[in-house]
Amino acid sequence: MNSALLEDFKVWMGNDPKLNEGMQHLDEFRSLMTCYQSVIREVRTKLDILNDEMALKEDRNPIQFITSRTKKPASIGAKLLKKEKEITVDNIRDTLNDVAGIRVICSYTDDIYWLAEMLTKQDDVYLIETKDYIKTPKGNGYRSLHLILEVPIFLSDRKEAYRIEVQIRTIAMDYWASLEHSLRYKKEFGDTELGSELENCAHELATLEDRMLAIREKINQ
Repeated sequence: MNSALLEDFKVWMGNDPKLNEGMQHLDEFRSLMTCYQSVIREVRTKLDILNDEMALKEDRNPIQFITSRTKKPASIGAKLLKKEKEITVDNIRDTLNDVAGIRVICSYTDDIYWLAEMLTKQDDVYLIETKDYIKTPKGNGYRSLHLILEVPIFLSDRKEAYRIEVQIRTIAMDYWASLEHSLRYKKEFGDTELGSELENCAHELATLEDRMLAIREKINQ
């Protein structure tokens, strides 16, 4: 048994002294995480196909790059406890929407909405929730489009659907979010002058993005 996985599982079980009695859940948990990794592969494949199609039709790639992750067991357990839910495999599937996550980085803002539309109109993709922080940015200036999707994976003897969070943003949005996160990690800004300055930077980047999109459209006329 992988020692790192065992340590994660101990945390996931709350370091219960009766851990050995719950070890039968380990295989269920490992199977569940494999399924979440599989749904990530399914969605990444869909995005890659759309990117290839746009490259053929428009001679450009809307997607710059894609990253993905599954939540760590300790993070999963903490989120369930925060929701006052027992830590079980069933509660993970039924309660949490972001155990599997994909982040898609695009060139332009219109690429974001094109990708979201093309992805969610596919027959086997069910849209659960949309949070548009581009049209309505967060108070700190954060901008991104968040989709909660349910997508099936096909196993040897059955088909099962799993939820996944897909975040789609531009290079500029990702640049701002990454720096804001690292700076906020060092110092909690709150409503200070530094926080306001970061928000202003987000607005300036949004204006620059609009100008770059306008230039692209003029070139394509």
